[in-house]
Amino acid sequence: MTRFLYFSLTLIFLMLWSSCRKDFEFAPSTGTLQFSKDTVYLDTIFTNIGSSTYNLKVYNKSDNDIVIPNISLKEGFNSLYRLSIDGILGENNGTSGSEGKVFENVEVLAKDSLFIFIETTVDIENQAATANQFLYTDAIEFDTGNNQQTVELVTLVQDAVFIFPDRDNTTKVIDTLTLNIAGELIVTDLQGRELLPDELTFTNEKPYVIYGFATVPPNETLTINAGARVHFHDNSGIIVPNGASININGTFSNDQDLLENEVIFEGDRLEPNFSETTGQWGTIWLLDGSINNTINYATIKNSTIGILSDGNPNETNDKLTITNSQIYNSSSFGILGRNTSISGENVVINNSGLSSFAGTLGGKYNFTHSTLVNYWNNGFRQFPAVLLNNFVLDEDNNASIADLTEANFNNCIIYGNDNPEILLDEIEDDNVVFNFKFTNCLIRFNDTNNNYTGDNYNFDDTLKYERNIFNKEPDFKDTDLNQLMIGEDSAANGEGLAAFSTQVPVDILNTNRTGSPDLGAYQHVAFPEED
Repeated sequence: MTRFLYFSLTLIFLMLWSSCRKDFEFAPSTGTLQFSKDTVYLDTIFTNIGSSTYNLKVYNKSDNDIVIPNISLKEGFNSLYRLSIDGILGENNGTSGSEGKVFENVEVLAKDSLFIFIETTVDIENQAATANQFLYTDAIEFDTGNNQQTVELVTLVQDAVFIFPDRDNTTKVIDTLTLNIAGELIVTDLQGRELLPDELTFTNEKPYVIYGFATVPPNETLTINAGARVHFHDNSGIIVPNGASININGTFSNDQDLLENEVIFEGDRLEPNFSETTGQWGTIWLLDGSINNTINYATIKNSTIGILSDGNPNETNDKLTITNSQIYNSSSFGILGRNTSISGENVVINNSGLSSFAGTLGGKYNFTHSTLVNYWNNGFRQFPAVLLNNFVLDEDNNASIADLTEANFNNCIIYGNDNPEILLDEIEDDNVVFNFKFTNCLIRFNDTNNNYTGDNYNFDDTLKYERNIFNKEPDFKDTDLNQLMIGEDSAANGEGLAAFSTQVPVDILNTNRTGSPDLGAYQHVAFPEED
């Protein structure tokens, strides 16, 4: 009883004492705040498109609880930046959008910190009438007078050509696409619209930003000039329907960092953290019936499927001719062909969630001096770098089969971080053919458990395999960075057949290969020695 009484009295004393404390009185700040950075770069944004949210951490490392009398943007209520401090939006001057500019009497406990979150949206036309890009700056000011401290804010704003889906003025519903697929009109839930006549040539004057799927009108051609930059929002892409074409006319770039003449397709998130993030947009989809599609010197990155090509397996001119081009960071396939016809030279594909190249439901495929590899490291990968099959399964698991009339890989590198890196998945039928041949390729295929049997994996059959090299190191520069150049120690060095190199006399970097051709899209180079 005595112990309980003592405890109760002590508790009451503490409660009464704490109610009278003046510890939570805050002293004015003295200009000794510390910051996680002295300049916040909001990277590059497109005009009128909101930035990502960036953060700044503010530290009170003193032994005193302090109050910061004023935290505000230097441009005040006119600033195009928006702040929130630990979730608080700040003062409002009575006009729309004025929150997040000025904050008063912000408290920070001793040895504590606060977060400031920063965003911006800028209309470049209100900043520089003739510029395609504009550096917008401001600053966050902490306190005033002698105690004032400043953190700079910097954003590069780019002008762009925006292609949006049409929107019904009454219902505000965004239009969805009806597509002619294999002769049947299919109503889809894909948002988008047909390109207008004055939108059928993409230039390099401004970037293009596409929301939804931009569709080439039937019997028209979308031409994309050298140096163009095409950005896609989430669930967006380009569709080329029956009778239509796409011609991507990039040329060799002397500066391999800037790629000034390359046509580049990527997402619309321009922050460095998104530069190699997979699956940011949809695909370039060549529907059954599209014709004479050509791609030269293009980089297609960060899509779901880089190129999806359907139908037309027996065209005299291949449905798609792709040359000197790179496809990286596709969350499923780099190129997916479905009973189609594709010709590729100096093609480089890497880092695909499923296969880098898949020729399915038969078709016709020819790749020469190409590097078709897969070093996916974002999780489990179900399929190899190169997949060929002659069927497709419906929802009831019934198979439709078709001819694989030809699939030739010549002077190629087919490799990756899995094993094996080719899969030849055939449903045998006397009424269809399954023709393929790998000639003079460097291939990763080491079937230690004898899981792959049958005629398709008889590497002594010269009708299917000839002069190939298996399981020797390609010596790539850096597969994680999609740098697939090969070094002097590569097993592909000097192993190319002249019969194929004369068809493709220069590599993807415009280096002549006819003297001593290597395998793949690149002639070997001497890598700098590491320190």
